[in-house]
Amino acid sequence: MAVAKRPPATEACGIAMVIQLMLGFFLAYLLALVGTPMAREAALRFGVVDRPDGHLKTHQQPVAYLGGLAVFVAFLLSIGMTFEFDEELLALLLASTIVTMVGLIDDFGALTPKPKVIGQAVAVFVLLKAGVMLQIIFIPWWARVALTVFWLVGMSNAFNLSDIMDGLASGFGVIAGTYLLVVALLNGRMVVAAFTVALIGALLGFLRFNFHPAVIYLGDCGSLFIGFTLGALAMVMDYTAHNDLGFLAPLYFLALPVIDTFYVMFLRLRAGRKIYHGSPDHIPLRLRRRLGGSTVRTVVVCYGAAVVLGGVGLVILFLDPLTTAIITAVLAVIVLAVLVWLGRVDMEAK
Repeated sequence: MAVAKRPPATEACGIAMVIQLMLGFFLAYLLALVGTPMAREAALRFGVVDRPDGHLKTHQQPVAYLGGLAVFVAFLLSIGMTFEFDEELLALLLASTIVTMVGLIDDFGALTPKPKVIGQAVAVFVLLKAGVMLQIIFIPWWARVALTVFWLVGMSNAFNLSDIMDGLASGFGVIAGTYLLVVALLNGRMVVAAFTVALIGALLGFLRFNFHPAVIYLGDCGSLFIGFTLGALAMVMDYTAHNDLGFLAPLYFLALPVIDTFYVMFLRLRAGRKIYHGSPDHIPLRLRRRLGGSTVRTVVVCYGAAVVLGGVGLVILFLDPLTTAIITAVLAVIVLAVLVWLGRVDMEAK
């Protein structure tokens, strides 16, 4: 039997797209490598720094913010110089820009929680106006709108909360972005692929300066941008081609920031504290105590957990619903056991 050959035009188009994606990645990476030290110098000059307080912020000296601005600029320039714009791309760029500006203003200490949430809601409205929302077809449109708002605002703040250790949030962004890139390629969604490669490249360039011992932090500007952008990219793809429960995959890709957010909220409410007041209840901080105080070891373990959970999310795309439900239930029990184990850590002990 003769094997059908791929048409030359199709093959050439595929090669051109691969080259374009690689160019977008390396351009974002190099721009972040160059731009991050510039952002650090500007932050130190203008006093936009994270000062140690001896409680939650235990670094030895002030560390520059504005790393998120370097990531965003590298991402934006890479997208603008390598990919064509369409309505969806423009909407995603505008919404991400709004969230980034909200975070940047907050890094200068000029915002309270309420205006931050309002700014994020405006960014969500931009996406909704362009028709970008959660693709869950078996629920009514108004429920999809409500879930889209909850998902995007929630993911923005989940990454904001997870930025509590050198290299943690940016590393989570690289891992989640990589899995989303795979799904985008499986879906044939080149716009999403373009976004993810640019984001991954920018974050890897930034990680050169953000991994322990970090000389610059993302700040709210960066963590809100990463969470919002990944949340937006995650919700515009099809996960149910082979498995009706495949829509759970994004929750696996972004599992650790999501789990940590709910865990922190639970512990703060149980202790009678407001959920937006800082406390050392985060999973990585408790895990660091369990691992003898090593930041590098803790971050690497968190990376490993994120890779494993993301890998499970990728696998369930090709499983049946029953197997997916069993795997999810087993992992939920394991996660709950780990959270109980971490909950027994005395965070007040020296």
